[in-house]
Amino acid sequence: MPAEQSPALLPEAADWLRRRSWRAGDRPPAALLAAKQAAGAAGTVSVVLPALDEESTVGDIVTVIRRELMERLPLVDELVVVDSGSADRTAEVAAAAGARVVHRDAILPGLLAVPGKGEVLWRSLLVTSGAIVCFIDADLRAFDPAFVSGIIGPLLTDPDLQLVKAMYDRPLETEGAVVPAGGGRVTELVARPLLDLHWPQLAGFVQPLGGEYAARRSLLERLHFPTGYGVELGLLVDALELVGLDALAQVDVGVRHHRHQDSQALGRMAATIYRTALERLDRTHRLKAAENLARPVLTQFTRDAVTRDFTAHSHQVIALERPPVIGLPQYRAQSV
Repeated sequence: MPAEQSPALLPEAADWLRRRSWRAGDRPPAALLAAKQAAGAAGTVSVVLPALDEESTVGDIVTVIRRELMERLPLVDELVVVDSGSADRTAEVAAAAGARVVHRDAILPGLLAVPGKGEVLWRSLLVTSGAIVCFIDADLRAFDPAFVSGIIGPLLTDPDLQLVKAMYDRPLETEGAVVPAGGGRVTELVARPLLDLHWPQLAGFVQPLGGEYAARRSLLERLHFPTGYGVELGLLVDALELVGLDALAQVDVGVRHHRHQDSQALGRMAATIYRTALERLDRTHRLKAAENLARPVLTQFTRDAVTRDFTAHSHQVIALERPPVIGLPQYRAQSV
């Protein structure tokens, strides 16, 4: 996207958008394999799928990655599904398809696990070994291997890059209807305004909350991981602070098909993301407000089927974060 087409962006962001945005096909498979081989240990790749009740999709994703990116084109060295307590056959299906399955609670068993995607991603660093770690959501349908090869490609070919996110079309598919640009509602209503207002350098990211991204372990092990839905925004903002905008990039991988959540689930997600942003504004001393300005509770309403009255339900907006994993004795011990 040429910078001149984005007059509202900061000049720095517009320049980044032009230089650090690619398509998956820009790097041919042979070039990626040659770069991986030349990188040696620095080019090893671990793919992690955080999964909770995803038996209908996780097997197909694992199958495609194993066939296309471990056997046909050996770019991926390690494929791990971290099950965060599925009640269905997620673990069994993933293992049968060829993934190594690890239960979240088996990682750091002395530390009580909390619910949330970020918790799973943080713990996955202790059971993987790749110098490049690629996270892929386990609810994707019609999975394309470009979701992996596209985002690890820049990291294999450019040593200056530290984190690469996927960008894609995200149609809203529900009850047989398709709204071409209807997905990513939390991104458009919450995350994008927050980033544009407070971190305008990141305004060029098409899918800042996307769950498909790859990063160097040397970066991830120094980052705080919000334990819940705020993890993507938190990692992106913290990566900007730690390594700078030019170390970040994005790659167009096509279309993302996945399960959509209802509006109340999206509301809870939005509140968590908003609080994650507040934590970072406060941490960097850019939030000048009383400590009790943000009340960490979200109230939502449902109509009672019998009385027809609206009933209030309150949800805590969790802000617990895990520390950089490099400080854990267990992590240091395994890397010796």
